[in-house]
Amino acid sequence: MGRGRAKAKQTKVARDLKYRSVDMDLESLERELRGDQARESQDDGEDELPDKYADLAEKYAHYGDDDQ
Repeated sequence: MGRGRAKAKQTKVARDLKYRSVDMDLESLERELRGDQARESQDDGEDELPDKYADLAEKYAHYGDDDQ
């Protein structure tokens, strides 16, 4: 019981996705799937961490220095 309402909603969403006209940037999607953007940032020589991890990087920067 109760399956009818869920199935009706899934059908509605499926129809909406099938028949809706959506503008897609396929070149951007292809670059994202290939990972070209990640390679570009590595080629620039930037090894920056996102700001939310910068404080952790500073806190643990000395970690592993004893191994050398």
